[in-house]
Amino acid sequence: MASSLSAIPHVIIMSAEFITGITVNGFLIIVNCKELIKSRKLTPMQLLFICIGMSRFGLLMVLMVQSFFSVFFPFFYKVKVYGATMLFFWMFFSSVSLWFATCLSAFYCLKISGFIQSYFLWLKFRISKLMSWLLLGSFLASMSTAALGIEADYPKNIDSDDVLKNATLKRTGPKIRQVNEVLLVNLALLFPLAVFVMCPFMLFISLYKHTHRMQNGSHGVRNASTEAHINALKTVITFFCFFISYFAAFMANMTFSVPYGSHCFFVLKDIMAAFPSGHSIIIILSNSKFQQSFRRLLCLKKNQ
Repeated sequence: MASSLSAIPHVIIMSAEFITGITVNGFLIIVNCKELIKSRKLTPMQLLFICIGMSRFGLLMVLMVQSFFSVFFPFFYKVKVYGATMLFFWMFFSSVSLWFATCLSAFYCLKISGFIQSYFLWLKFRISKLMSWLLLGSFLASMSTAALGIEADYPKNIDSDDVLKNATLKRTGPKIRQVNEVLLVNLALLFPLAVFVMCPFMLFISLYKHTHRMQNGSHGVRNASTEAHINALKTVITFFCFFISYFAAFMANMTFSVPYGSHCFFVLKDIMAAFPSGHSIIIILSNSKFQQSFRRLLCLKKNQ
C-alpha cells in the first residue's frame, strides 16, 4: 500500500500526459479524416499525420494500462496483464511511433534543405510519392521487431515474480542471455534514430550555406527561405529531444534491470508518456492550419 501511495504523484503526471496525448492525437486523426471526407482523398502528409495520431493513441493506451494496473492492481497486472501480448503491443507501438516520427522529420528535412546533389534532389521530388511505401515499411519493420522480441521468449521463460521484483542477483546465465536478446532486437531502432540525428544536422548545414550565400549576395540575410530553415530546424530539434528521451527510457526499461515499483521505474514511464503527447503538440504548434482548427475548436467549446 505504501508503494502505491508513493507512486500516486507519478500516476497523476501520467494521467495528465495521457489526457493531453489523447486530446492532441485525437485532434490530428479527426482533422485529417475530416479532410478525407471533404476532398475524398488524402495527401501524403495527411496520411502520415493520421498514422502518427493512431500510433501515439495506441502507445498511450499501453503505457496507461501498464502504469495504472502495476500501481493499483499489481497482482492482476502480474497474472492477467503482464506477458507476451502486452510486450508485443508495447514494442510494436513504440517502434512504429519512432519510425513515423522519423518519416516526418525526413520529410521536413528534404522539403526545406537546399542541397543540389542529384540523389538528394531525386529524394526531394519523390518523397511525397514514396510516403505510402515508407509508412508500410515502417509498419512491417515494427511488426517484425515486436515479433522477434516475443520470439526471444523473455516473459514466458522467466518467472513473473522474478521480473516484477527484479531479483537481478539471482538471475542465471540463460535468463540474462534472453534479456540481452530482447534488448538486441530493439537495437534495430538505432536505424531510425540515426536518420533522425541526420535531419537537424543536414538542416543546420543547409541553413549555414544559405545564409553564407545571402551574405555574399545583394539580398538581406533574412528572407522566406531563411525563416523556413530556422522554423524547420527548431521543430526538428524539438522532435529530436522528445525522440531521444523516449528512446533512452525505452531501452533502459527493456534491460529489465530497473527495480519494479521504484522511483526510477515510474520516472521512466513518465518520460516515455511525454513523447507521444509532447511530440504531437509540437506538430500542431508548427502547423498554421492545425493551429487555426484547434483555436476554432477551443472557441466552440467556450461558446457552449
